[in-house]
Amino acid sequence: VMDMDSTLITIECIDELADMHKRKQEVSAITEAAMRGEIDLAESMRHRVALLEGLEESALQHVYDERLQLSPGAETMLAKLREHGIKTLLVSGGFVFFTERLKARLGLDFSHANTLEIAHGKLTGKVLGNIVDAQAKADWLVRTRDELELGSKQVIAMGDGANDLKMMSQASVSIAYHAKPVVRSQATFSFNFVGLDGLITLLGA
Repeated sequence: VMDMDSTLITIECIDELADMHKRKQEVSAITEAAMRGEIDLAESMRHRVALLEGLEESALQHVYDERLQLSPGAETMLAKLREHGIKTLLVSGGFVFFTERLKARLGLDFSHANTLEIAHGKLTGKVLGNIVDAQAKADWLVRTRDELELGSKQVIAMGDGANDLKMMSQASVSIAYHAKPVVRSQATFSFNFVGLDGLITLLGA
């Protein structure tokens, strides 16, 4: 089970969308505070998305095409997991636009994220449905684990921000990937200098 922004991929998608709306500095500061665990994630998401009101829908595709990059070792890691029959879940406080494309591109088994409201070709500044916050991430891990009839000892969870901690606590092995100090202090392992393929070495696969 893995987070998307700054874990599976190198960017924070919402910050890049904000850059196209001339609001990156404002949004990035809120993102950083939320990832450090200083402010409530759901509240921060509503605030950040509100700042995107009026942004052209096409900006989503521009960010995906021009700025989104996989973290080093991502494809190597995923290929090895598939080889061993290990299922993959991408669960993100980011947006379905990106998670669904990554799921199809990388052959992931499951994904879940927030849905941006769009009207007349522009973002409305709102998220549809419930915000995928820390508890929702944990709940999706448990839901998927139960669906696959797995025990908690058969789950690895990986993330970088404070909103990943509840999800990571539901796994027997948790990995802080180039993470905030609060995450590193609570994870089973920290990947500070290696790519995602460090997981292959860790598993001895």
